[in-house]
Amino acid sequence: MSVWKLPTSCMVCGQEYPVRSDFRAVLDALAALNDNSLQETERYACFLRILYPTWQQLPDLNAAMEAALVFVNLGQPIPPNQPPKPQLVDWEKDVHLIAPAVDAVLGFSCRRCQYLHWWEFIGAYYCIGDGVFAQVVSIRSKKAKGQRLEKYEQEFLRENPELFQKASRLTKAEADFLKNMGLEV
Repeated sequence: MSVWKLPTSCMVCGQEYPVRSDFRAVLDALAALNDNSLQETERYACFLRILYPTWQQLPDLNAAMEAALVFVNLGQPIPPNQPPKPQLVDWEKDVHLIAPAVDAVLGFSCRRCQYLHWWEFIGAYYCIGDGVFAQVVSIRSKKAKGQRLEKYEQEFLRENPELFQKASRLTKAEADFLKNMGLEV
C-alpha cells in the first residue's frame, strides 16, 4: 500500500477485511469499547461489529481486534505496557467543541459531509489551534497533572464548570438500581 493511500481494510491472519473507515463509524466503535454498561466481551464484540462490515467472516477475533486498534491508532501499533493516560477528551460530551474546531481546520462541516476518513478527521483534529476546545483541553491537562492554573484559566473554569465535569457512565446495574430507587438517570 502506498504511504499516501488511506486504508479501508485491515489485514487479519494474512487476509484483507474491509473496515468502516468513516470517522463516525470509528467514533461509534470507540464509544462501544468504552461503554461500561456492557461486559468486556460485549464491548469487544460491538467494537468489531461496528468496524468490520463482514465481522462474521473474521478468522480470529483477537487478531481482528489488534488490527482494528492499529487502524484506529493511525497505522501505529499500540505500545505494550503503555501506562494509561488521563482522558482529556470525551468524544461524545465534547462534540459541540470538537466539531466546530475540526470544521475550521477542514474548511467544511465534518458532520454534514458524506464521508471523511478517520485518519483525515484525526489529522484535522491534531491541527486544531487556539480556541475554546484547545483551552478546555489545556485546563483539563493541567488539572490532571496537578499543575497550577493561571488566573484567566481559573476564571474560565469558574464560568464554564459544565465543560469540566466528567460524563457519567453508569453501568446498566447502577442505572437500574437508581431507577428502582425512583431517581432519574
